[in-house]
Amino acid sequence: MSDVPAIETNRLSKFYGRVEAVHGLTLSVGRNRLTGFLGRNGAGKSTTIKMLLGMVRPTSGEGTVLGKRIDDPSESVELRRDVAYLSEDKRLYGYMTVEQTIRFTSSFYRDWRKEKADSLLRKFELPPGRKVKLLSKGMRTKLALLLALSRQPSLLILDERSEGLDPIGVEQLLECLVAQSSEGTSVFFSSHQIEEVERIADQVCIVDQGRLLLDLSMDEIRESYRQIDLVFPFEPRQLEFDLPGVVNVRTEGYQMRVFSSGNTDEIIERARTHQATSVEVAPLGLRDVFLGTVRDGSNALV
Repeated sequence: MSDVPAIETNRLSKFYGRVEAVHGLTLSVGRNRLTGFLGRNGAGKSTTIKMLLGMVRPTSGEGTVLGKRIDDPSESVELRRDVAYLSEDKRLYGYMTVEQTIRFTSSFYRDWRKEKADSLLRKFELPPGRKVKLLSKGMRTKLALLLALSRQPSLLILDERSEGLDPIGVEQLLECLVAQSSEGTSVFFSSHQIEEVERIADQVCIVDQGRLLLDLSMDEIRESYRQIDLVFPFEPRQLEFDLPGVVNVRTEGYQMRVFSSGNTDEIIERARTHQATSVEVAPLGLRDVFLGTVRDGSNALV
């Protein structure tokens, strides 16, 4: 079953009244990969995750998680046995202590690893005897992470998982996700923290206004995306740069900035044909790719 995608959707949509939270989402998330699910607040990330886990029913379209259909009640229950999930709100029982919470949660899962839980308890410096309601926001996030990471699921889904963590806590989290992936778990994590995604992700999916704008590996992004700064002896026409690979073009006076997802050589050749006096090409980081893609979603390359 390793060739079956961890997550696969086909034109998945969700309406809340007249508001379309997710629009025709089609994506495929491979096994044994760290996949970052990027988007602004309200882009549709959490709604998508809730549909995948059977917490919200899709309005239309279809999807599978670990090969099981998300719209089939029995298959949805079955798939959740093999999925660990950390929600955005991280609900915990405030009257329990940390130790009681761990013991209570472990009783539900056949894949629970006590040694891993004990190791994370020490790593995160969680006080076993303290009640959850007395923990700081960061400590509650760490406890929720421990509960998710102490299992050995086929798929780990996290929704905005670094909330409340200080820089050391974020570093610990990223190390844990990489370790979990190296143990054979597929990791799908929603975030708007671009730097975190860029550091560890194998694959990146960008959504905005419920639409998928980009689905590429980090290697493809690093190899293909470029910022091309051009200077002309006259005011250039954007229309002349309507070429494959051009995501958007901005001009100011005699200067032009081209944001491209490929086809760099042809773009440069076109610039020289139109008498460009200066051509500078620079690779783009994920932040620049995200901003360029979201700001000009109508032209984004999927």
